[in-house]
Amino acid sequence: SLEHEEGKILRLQLELNQIKSEIDRKIAEKDEEIDQLKRNHLRVVESMQSTLDSEIRSRNEALRLKKKMEGDLNEMEIQLSHANRLAADAQKNLRNSQGVLKDTQIHLDDAVRTQEDLKEQVAMVERRANLLQAEVEELRGALEQTERSRKVAEQELLDASERVQLLHTQVRNSAGNDSDNEEMIKNNKRKIFTVKKNYMLYIMHIQGEMEDTIQEARNAEEKAKKAITDAAMMAEELKKEQDTSAHLERMKKNLDQTVKDLQHRLDEAEQLALKGGKKQIQKLEARVRELEGEVDSEQKRSAEAVKGVRKYERRVKELTYQSEEDRKNVLRLQDLVDKLQMKVKSYKRQAEEAEELSNVNLSKFRKIQHELEEAEERADIAESQVNKLRAKSREFHSKKIEEEE
Repeated sequence: SLEHEEGKILRLQLELNQIKSEIDRKIAEKDEEIDQLKRNHLRVVESMQSTLDSEIRSRNEALRLKKKMEGDLNEMEIQLSHANRLAADAQKNLRNSQGVLKDTQIHLDDAVRTQEDLKEQVAMVERRANLLQAEVEELRGALEQTERSRKVAEQELLDASERVQLLHTQVRNSAGNDSDNEEMIKNNKRKIFTVKKNYMLYIMHIQGEMEDTIQEARNAEEKAKKAITDAAMMAEELKKEQDTSAHLERMKKNLDQTVKDLQHRLDEAEQLALKGGKKQIQKLEARVRELEGEVDSEQKRSAEAVKGVRKYERRVKELTYQSEEDRKNVLRLQDLVDKLQMKVKSYKRQAEEAEELSNVNLSKFRKIQHELEEAEERADIAESQVNKLRAKSREFHSKKIEEEE
């Protein structure tokens, strides 16, 4: 019974040690598995975070490039709009210059026509002035001729007067002559009177003609002066018109040059705008296509990243769920360990109690063993005594048999 109890205690201790080592091993394995899961989860999370950071950086870089390209595109659009506005301003200036040139051309044509009219008027005035000058010269010649005729008539009148005086003198001197002389004197008087009257009429006619000629000469001279004044005024106006025409011609040339320059600048601006615009538009279209490709790629990468993130999120959820399950398992294992530890403690306590009991039993056993040894010694002594007694009994019995025989 005591040996059975000791064997049972030893088996319990052995089982307890095995259970404890098995529990420690399982706990260590679970701890190692939990640590490995934690490390794997941490590596996965770090890898996902690194991938997510890389995708975020790529997305931010793509957004930055997109914003930069949008800024470049806006700047190019502004430059193109500025070039178009400059071209429109140049076209507007060209149209204004063409309008001014047209007005100037109209004014120039009017000035040319006015100049031609003034030239014709000046020519007419000059012709009239020449005619009037010729008339004045003719009138002067006629006046001179009339003056000479007047002088001749006056001289003849003086001569006639002298002859009349001479005749009067002769008449007075010959008052006493006969009737023939008297009749001759009367005839001479009548002739003289007739001549004098004719001369007076002629002189009056000459004077009238002279006055008419003088008046006509004055009128012609005034007309000539007026014509000369008009010619001078027209010449001045013609000069002004010529100056105006020259100024308009210069303005026309300047405007022509300005229009040519503006047209050249407009052509250059249009060419540059077309070339630059086409090039810029081609560049922008290429860049837009490139950006669209990058955006598509980025969207694809982003979609893939989102898919990856969602996948990783699912994986994280799975790992989280697994980790939660592992945590629950760990908690269950911990509970089991705690229970096992409690059992171990209970077993330890029982073992200690059993050990105490075993010690008690061992002490009892030792006491019993000591008593048993003592009993064995006593038994040995008794057995030796019994053997001695048996030997003696056999000797006695053999002797008795021998005696009986």
